[in-house]
Amino acid sequence: MRWYRTASILIAAPLLAGCGTQLQSSLDPDGAQAGSIGHLWWMYFWVMTGIYVVVVIFALVAVLRRKSSESHVTPERPEVAPPQQQTRRTNGLVGGLVGLTAIILFVLLIGDFLAGRTIDADLDPHPIVVQVIGHQWWWEFIYQDQQPSRIVSTANELHLPVNRPIRIELDSRDVIHSFWIPNLNGKKDLIPGHPTTTWLQPTSEGTYWAQCAEYCGAQHAHMRFTVTVESQDKFDAWLEAGRQPAQQPKTESEKRGKQVFLTRQCSMCHAIDGTPAGGRVGPGLTHFASRPTIGAGTLPNTRGDLGGWIIDPQHVKPGVRMPQNTLSSDELQDLLDYLESLQ
Repeated sequence: MRWYRTASILIAAPLLAGCGTQLQSSLDPDGAQAGSIGHLWWMYFWVMTGIYVVVVIFALVAVLRRKSSESHVTPERPEVAPPQQQTRRTNGLVGGLVGLTAIILFVLLIGDFLAGRTIDADLDPHPIVVQVIGHQWWWEFIYQDQQPSRIVSTANELHLPVNRPIRIELDSRDVIHSFWIPNLNGKKDLIPGHPTTTWLQPTSEGTYWAQCAEYCGAQHAHMRFTVTVESQDKFDAWLEAGRQPAQQPKTESEKRGKQVFLTRQCSMCHAIDGTPAGGRVGPGLTHFASRPTIGAGTLPNTRGDLGGWIIDPQHVKPGVRMPQNTLSSDELQDLLDYLESLQ
């Protein structure tokens, strides 16, 4: 473990107590871009700390000298003006510190420039390309491919291979959002009508939390997603599974649940590949059951939470575009059986 990672954990641990085992922090980098940001941050931190310590020492010395000189001043021995030599020495010291300040600022400027070049550099002429689209309030991820039939679309979960450059193409369908995976890279805005790009190159396998970092409405805090960094083989297997249509229902309850989905308002907003459902207002649900959360990181993907979300999403996430659904108890159970089969 790198020394600055250890330091950041020690600093952040009291603040993150109770927030889970994953340290969601720019100072805990697991990506090439986040590593550059971390190095730059710690350089600024130690330079500023050194300057602060020097300023405090000079201030204390000045105060102590002032008190010492005042203690020797009496009516018989009044305070005299400092000699000319002392004045020249003070002026020389001040001039030297001004020069040192200019040098420090120049060094920090160079460091900032080099970190920016590393973050924004095109890493690979043939990278993995993921289009990221921000919605109020969820994330859409589209894995591009030259063959349209091999394009994979998912929501609120991003899978990446370790040690591979990934080009992220950002866009928004409504308001300004901000794409931020603290452990992998800095923030990048998604501006409607103005696509932008950024790069990711994870260096460690693991699962990370990410989120929108630009206030985008009432449920801005509930616009999160998970990032799974895995080996190339596991990533390829996940991508290939994502290209498959939805599993066909096997049990009678799953078949009834599919009919509930297709005949109610669900299919007007959501799409499931391999079925007539082609709505584009909400997230696609082709492999819904494999996702760890629902509502863009708002709730875990459990049967109880899913049932409550379907019946009354406005209670969980006020302002979300998903309306309330009036279903009987049997219809809801059948629908849950069907959705839980979509692996």
